[in-house]
Amino acid sequence: MKICIYGAGAIGGYMAVMLKRGGAEVSLVARGPHLKAIQEKGLKLVMNGEEIVEHMPATNDARELGEQDYVIVALKAHQAWESAPAMVPLLGRATAVVTAQNGVPWWYFHGLDASLCGYRLRSVDPQDRQWNTIGPERVIGATVYPATEIIEPGVINHIYGNQFGLGEPDRSESERLRRLAAALEAGGLRTRFYDDIRNDIWIKLWGNLCFNPISALTGATLDVIATEPGTRALARNMMIEAQAIAEKFGATFRVDVERRIDGAAGVGAHRTSMLQDVDKGRPIELDALLTSVQEMGRMADVDTPFIDSLLALTQQMARVRGLYPTFPETTGAAAETAGAA
Repeated sequence: MKICIYGAGAIGGYMAVMLKRGGAEVSLVARGPHLKAIQEKGLKLVMNGEEIVEHMPATNDARELGEQDYVIVALKAHQAWESAPAMVPLLGRATAVVTAQNGVPWWYFHGLDASLCGYRLRSVDPQDRQWNTIGPERVIGATVYPATEIIEPGVINHIYGNQFGLGEPDRSESERLRRLAAALEAGGLRTRFYDDIRNDIWIKLWGNLCFNPISALTGATLDVIATEPGTRALARNMMIEAQAIAEKFGATFRVDVERRIDGAAGVGAHRTSMLQDVDKGRPIELDALLTSVQEMGRMADVDTPFIDSLLALTQQMARVRGLYPTFPETTGAAAETAGAA
């Protein structure tokens, strides 16, 4: 089985090492000093006090790798949008593309009922770049739960977790889904199938859409945001708005708001990925986490005053710092959502 990890950063690199250990034929697309280190020394994973080094083809040009059985896209959402045309050489007739990003995915409405299946989310896929270049029929949805970090070029530290959620957009349990799960599990990763992966996407997004921007604006860690009365109330109200939107489109929630916030508090003094990006001067992943939810709220005719306010503040902060927009400019919440092509 040929698997290309497109974006061999912290999560992608972790997956690559584990898949290679499980017997898959793995290749990497990466860039910069990280790529150079992998090419020269292999990809090192530090896990449970053990150092695991795997050597595999690594390049910044997908044309060198050829068609794959699976392409796992482990970039942030705006990076995946930028990179979509460069993925084409990896895509054969039956290649599946696994979207391992946070937030609302660009293919969200593919596979839903006929009245919705053609809608395109402008906030995460302007100009339909991914829809037209990759094609939603290739997609396998994924949710990512491990915590990892790059501690130096070519070296990834595994902090905790090994679970991945998987699901087909059309809710089927396909052969390609089973084969992917088997490859992940052969490498020691845990997988869980979801009848509708969108439900698990919302559970993870439910926290990200409020905790990430609040932390980026305040500098507070997750435990503080989830327990200080003012920020906890703001997070709760944003989550209530998001749940109303998700349920309008058929999603269901297996936990309630208070339990989800308490779970975040239990993580401890964690600095969210968006706060880390702000501190390091990197573009923030705001559109997939929050602008997309606002766009869906407009579609569903759900009022989102708390989401709107925090989104406006975070956009302004990021623009002042040169960290936003990550996509081409759109008007208002998003450009008008298009129907089926």
